[in-house]
Amino acid sequence: MSTAFFWDERTMWHGGGNYAFTVPLGGLVQPLAAGGLPESPETKRRMKNLMDVTGLTNDLHVTTADAATHDQLLRVHPETYLNEFKALSDAQGGEIGHHAPFATGGYEIAALAAGLTTAAVEAVLKGTHENAYALARPPGHHCEAATPMGFCLMANIAIAIEAAKTSRPDLKVAVLDWDVHHGNGTESIFYDRSDILTISFHQEGNYPLDTGHLADRGKGAGQDANVNLPLPAGAGHTAYLHAIDRVAVPAIEAFDPDLIIVACGFDAAAVDPLARMLATAETFREMTLKIKALAKRICDGKLVLSHEGGYSEIYVPFCGHATLEALSGSKITAADPMARALKSRQPGPRFDAFLRAEIDHVAQQLGF
Repeated sequence: MSTAFFWDERTMWHGGGNYAFTVPLGGLVQPLAAGGLPESPETKRRMKNLMDVTGLTNDLHVTTADAATHDQLLRVHPETYLNEFKALSDAQGGEIGHHAPFATGGYEIAALAAGLTTAAVEAVLKGTHENAYALARPPGHHCEAATPMGFCLMANIAIAIEAAKTSRPDLKVAVLDWDVHHGNGTESIFYDRSDILTISFHQEGNYPLDTGHLADRGKGAGQDANVNLPLPAGAGHTAYLHAIDRVAVPAIEAFDPDLIIVACGFDAAAVDPLARMLATAETFREMTLKIKALAKRICDGKLVLSHEGGYSEIYVPFCGHATLEALSGSKITAADPMARALKSRQPGPRFDAFLRAEIDHVAQQLGF
């Protein structure tokens, strides 16, 4: 079992917030019968359920982990934020940032999600497992050091990196974020650092509205250690794979990290309610295979995927299953029930040619 799978049912109990989808309740906005925010337990739990039913979990080392410690959290988040979050969590729950609500006990659940990613990174760096997947909830890539937002309450990947660097100060990490939304939190935390490469592929102008620009390349010591690839709405399978080949792979090769972490959101999938992209389960499988092969070439296979977004209860399980198949090398498959329909909806040759040209132009600007 070369692939570890970190998850904990307790993280599925995170909740809170009076929303109808992403709109606060009140006025003419009616409550939803099936819940509030689109970030719900269902997509993640149904992904794990599908893996159990097919038997894929039997090909993985399934485990849990301890919550991230206060000291580990402090390496990324200031004491003032943690204290405010903890006090509100201990009371009745609430909301500190934008679209980042939580219920009573939300602090402990968020720390557990960060702990799952931290343990996954540690298992891979120690060589206990070649690679790992952390089904962490709530997600983390939008959370800045002192500002939670976009369903994210703690910066899971940043916390895991800083925890690993306490005993490995020279560790170099490349973070590839293929969630459909810009990974602004991870970017901001490492923006002036040369030891962490951050790459974000995202739908242009989606969320957040004012970050993720091509020109944002880092500052100071971190100049050129941040890469953004905003993609136009409608980009599909071919464009995403071309972006991996022309931007992610050469950028990571040039950086030569000791570890690769993927912020693994499935919301670029064609039926996601929060995006307008056309990726499929096969897209995520092939992207995973490409990054896994890259990790084999440059960092002894050390690769961690940490779960981020993805809000289609029907389709996230199949995207996740395909990703874990590729990551683990398992022969157990789950046939994509939407494969035929989504293949027919992919961009036509003219738009694909335009997208490839745009990605090539960005790659040239980046020096690849």
